[in-house]
Amino acid sequence: MRMNGEYFINRNSIICLAIVLLVCSCGMLHMPGSGWISLFNGRDLDGWTVKCHDEDAGKKFWFVEDGTITCHSLGRSDHDYVWLMTDGEYDDFELTLQFQAYRESPGNSGVQVRSRYDSGPDAPGGGWLDGPQVDIDTPTGWRTGLIYDETREEKRWISPSLTDWEIDDSHAAKEWKFYFADEGSGWNDLRIICNGTSIKTYLNGYEMTDFDGAGILDNQAHKDHNVGMNGHIALQLHSKDELFIRYRNIRLKRL
Repeated sequence: MRMNGEYFINRNSIICLAIVLLVCSCGMLHMPGSGWISLFNGRDLDGWTVKCHDEDAGKKFWFVEDGTITCHSLGRSDHDYVWLMTDGEYDDFELTLQFQAYRESPGNSGVQVRSRYDSGPDAPGGGWLDGPQVDIDTPTGWRTGLIYDETREEKRWISPSLTDWEIDDSHAAKEWKFYFADEGSGWNDLRIICNGTSIKTYLNGYEMTDFDGAGILDNQAHKDHNVGMNGHIALQLHSKDELFIRYRNIRLKRL
């Protein structure tokens, strides 16, 4: 609007602009009708809960710093598995996120999907997160996007299908790209699509896994723990690992 030769922006326009800037500053832009939601508000861990053994409770491995979810355990290997898990549950969805990896970090992380934490008397070690995990492995890079099943009866690579935790680079994707914090934009794009018994993963635009989990994700063991087809999303700190990693722009769309 123009008055007396000067331009004025009405109050509603200023409010709308402020909201847009605030949302963008948190790494979230949720357009009405798009179906995308942000799982991380950029400020705190609202909507997330740390899951771990009692002896690791209170150790601040997961926190928010510089608008990112950060895991820092460098120099502190005296811990078991420590997961940061969403309060919400999801079944069929597309998940996108960015992570930043550091050369000085020898530890392993990953993104659990359709998983569930059990702290009951039958849980391994007194607490366990059953369900499939999309690996993020900074020491190798090529393992990122492959799927390891943390379900206690499986505990093996399921994409590729192997008998246990051992794997070598003969199972790497034909094409892949992994960036450390001092390369390119410094960030990696990870995309995970869970639809029925299918899980597809993409790293920086390259397909890493096209997994048909029929007969595995819906088998009796997964049904017993209510995982594989529905559950929580979680970020992993592996037992005894020294890890430094950052996550941001964690967005999900239900299918």
